[in-house]
Amino acid sequence: MPQFDPTFFTTQLFWLYVTFVVLYVLLSTIAMPKIGEVLEERQRKIDDNLDKAAALKTDAEAAIALYEKALASSRAEAQQILRTSGEALAKQAEQRQKELGERLAAQIKAGEARIMAAKDQALAHVREVAADVAKSASTRLTGVVLDDAKVSAAVAVALEERR
Repeated sequence: MPQFDPTFFTTQLFWLYVTFVVLYVLLSTIAMPKIGEVLEERQRKIDDNLDKAAALKTDAEAAIALYEKALASSRAEAQQILRTSGEALAKQAEQRQKELGERLAAQIKAGEARIMAAKDQALAHVREVAADVAKSASTRLTGVVLDDAKVSAAVAVALEERR
């Protein structure tokens, strides 16, 4: 094998050095700048995207804060409306209850007055009927016709005793 022959070491080292220098020059002048540009462009795009993402994140956080503020404001307004409506409905119900109570009290008084009138009328008729019954019973039993005024007075006395 000629690679292991010491007589060829010098030429092999020379060509190794020449090849290394040529490759180094080619890579440093042609390939490395292009690779560097690509890497710089890539880094610039990444940085731009990160900046855009940070700006969008800030905008999103501001929008979320605005949304939450509007939501809290809406909730507070809804609670106020509910409270106001509840109070108005309670006052309205209280007023209706009061009016109904007054109307029922008036109806109860009118009913009691009608009942008392009917009771008085019935008692008046009872007195007349009782006087007629007492007069006809005494006439049949004793055969004596009594005076209407005396019979009415006796019935009134008897009814007063029962009370």
